[in-house]
Amino acid sequence: MLSKKAAAISPSATLAINAKAKEFSQAGFKVINFSVGQPDFDTPLNIKKAGQKAIDEGKTKYTPVAGIPELKQAIVDKFKKDNNLNYTPSQIIVGAGGKQILFNLFFALLNREDEVVLPTPAWVSYIEQIKMSGGVPILLEGKKDFKITASQLEQVITPKTKLLLLNSPSNPTGAVYTKKELEQIAEVVVRHNLWVISDEVYEAITFDLPHISIASLSEEIFKKTLVINAVSKTYAMTGWRIGYGAGDEQVIAACQAIQSHSTSNPCSISQWAALEALQGPQDFIPEMLSKFKARRQLMVEGLGQIVGLKVAMPQGAFYVFVDIRKIESDSVLFCQNLIEKQKVACVPGKAFEAEGFVRLSYATSEEEIKEGIKRIKQFVKEEYGR
Repeated sequence: MLSKKAAAISPSATLAINAKAKEFSQAGFKVINFSVGQPDFDTPLNIKKAGQKAIDEGKTKYTPVAGIPELKQAIVDKFKKDNNLNYTPSQIIVGAGGKQILFNLFFALLNREDEVVLPTPAWVSYIEQIKMSGGVPILLEGKKDFKITASQLEQVITPKTKLLLLNSPSNPTGAVYTKKELEQIAEVVVRHNLWVISDEVYEAITFDLPHISIASLSEEIFKKTLVINAVSKTYAMTGWRIGYGAGDEQVIAACQAIQSHSTSNPCSISQWAALEALQGPQDFIPEMLSKFKARRQLMVEGLGQIVGLKVAMPQGAFYVFVDIRKIESDSVLFCQNLIEKQKVACVPGKAFEAEGFVRLSYATSEEEIKEGIKRIKQFVKEEYGR
């Protein structure tokens, strides 16, 4: 009954685990949910008021497909101020979340059998979107702090290689590429005339290393890079569904054409709220970052004390990627048993092409983190005798 394309799509493991957590919660259980990738903070009041004002002023009609001019200009200004990137509004597209921008870019760039180099561990939707677009994901395991090297990239490039997908800070590992690492990768990309999609959705959430956009390193790499970002993580606006992309004008025009026949414009109300997010007070961000840093420390130290688990300190985003291979080789089984027996939700590493690991989000309260670690410790003791 289904098309081959639809039948080949794997559902999101993250959403599946989150649904299971909600099911237990609705049944009356106290669930500790480390699976969901969204800040637990409320959207700042000034942003919510901007959305309410847009409704009151009747800004509820269709907008230009690629976004309202005011928001596109604010995005241009943001890239200049934060990333030292010079774009024009015609090089900007706004969509229903960063995920839609990514989908547009794959459809705009990939012909059937074009290869996309994808560093792993990788976010769950990358592979599925590449395959839906007719491309072939070439998985490249990041062995140095979960990051690939320029020499690794060089070794997998073939005549069919079209682009590299880079995600820094990374979901699921929290890895952040240094300037030197990015410069070396950029040199390979330019020399082989590849495209780069740089997913920078977590750019504001870094702790020990600054975020650097690969597009800012030279004029040559700037021309070959398509940057994705969103207001979702930085401003706790996951449900507002506003993401944006920037890059080559012809590619962005193609993305606009694709979007015009799929969703058309993103939500008008959310666009005006996003405008306030980018132009309004930014004091919410360091406050959020300070809390994330404390939670990161709490989770890493707590998990590190559980025999059989190994966890490195993430440099960005709000996840820890835990090595469970000393006690369990099947990450799906580990996560299924953990939520069934201790009502703690986390995501199996298999979903990120990293079997033997699990991802936990610390975008939740310190009380929840403490309780969750207590339950995981009990689970490991009872299930694995540690």
